[in-house]
Amino acid sequence: MSILQLLEIKHPILLAPMAGVSTPELAAEVSNQGALGSLGLGANTPEAAKAQILKTQELTDQPFQVNFFCHQSEELNTETAQQWIDYIRPQFEKFDATPPTQLNCIYPSFLDNDDYLHVVLETRPKAVSFHFGIPHPHQIQALKDAGIITMVSATNLLEAQAIEAAGIDIIIAQGIEAGGHRGIFNQHFDAAIKTYDLVQLIAQHCTLPVIAAGGIMNGDQAKAVLKLGAAAVQLGTAFVQCKSSSANAAYRKALFSQNITQISASLSGRPARGLLGTWHTQLDSPNRPKVPAYPYTYDLAKQLMSVASAQHDFSYGAFWAGSNVGQIRELEAADLVNQLVLEIKTN
Repeated sequence: MSILQLLEIKHPILLAPMAGVSTPELAAEVSNQGALGSLGLGANTPEAAKAQILKTQELTDQPFQVNFFCHQSEELNTETAQQWIDYIRPQFEKFDATPPTQLNCIYPSFLDNDDYLHVVLETRPKAVSFHFGIPHPHQIQALKDAGIITMVSATNLLEAQAIEAAGIDIIIAQGIEAGGHRGIFNQHFDAAIKTYDLVQLIAQHCTLPVIAAGGIMNGDQAKAVLKLGAAAVQLGTAFVQCKSSSANAAYRKALFSQNITQISASLSGRPARGLLGTWHTQLDSPNRPKVPAYPYTYDLAKQLMSVASAQHDFSYGAFWAGSNVGQIRELEAADLVNQLVLEIKTN
């Protein structure tokens, strides 16, 4: 069965599930054009996740995917946290503010309990994807029993082989060029393989369909990676600029005015690629202290972003973007899907 048949879509194009940026409207617009829309729900409570899924189902009767985080939850080391708070303190003081005295776990993992699983089983989206790891065996089985397609991001061959062995349906090959958080299972090790190389590597050693993700901005790039063994492509950065995304005005402006990206763990505690900002130019010092566990670090960053943006300083924003952001085009979601389809079909 082809991936188009498996996902019940017309075109081999997926919208990346971008937590904090995706909306039911954006997901529906993509799905209504025959591609696979998505909701990034890892930053939502189960109640909010359910509401977004139901809203999307009101806007489209076509398939879409939902996404959750499968990180290994860690307890916060209070000494590490305090050292990091003290390191970031001068940034707060620039805005006559003080940092919090403690950091909170703002994003739970799909692995922590079955609350998110129950939401998915109740609402029955076509597919569910996972980042940072693989769900528990009982969770995978429950999704299979419900007829829900499962997908997991892999950044190297061993992760892909583990995904296949776990009984997942589709592998998402996330190259180093991808914007946002790296899907690495072990946050202390990143093979940093380019998308084109990763697709070929996984296709040669695994039998599951492979979706290419990372640095793909147009149909020519999509066509090239499809020829290398990908069954479909997944784009995120290209869609952030759409009016139906929840990106703020500063984020949208930065996408069209900057083209340098960098990977950093300083914002969230896990490596993620974004547009160059204060985190990269001032805080990613070689002698910075150890970064606290994800997502506690993100709690501090988000509070600093809020303080700074209130005084019209948006340089601390988490403006996630892929390495080819300079090729971004100003198109609405439906038009972008149609343009990609046309470019892929063109010889």
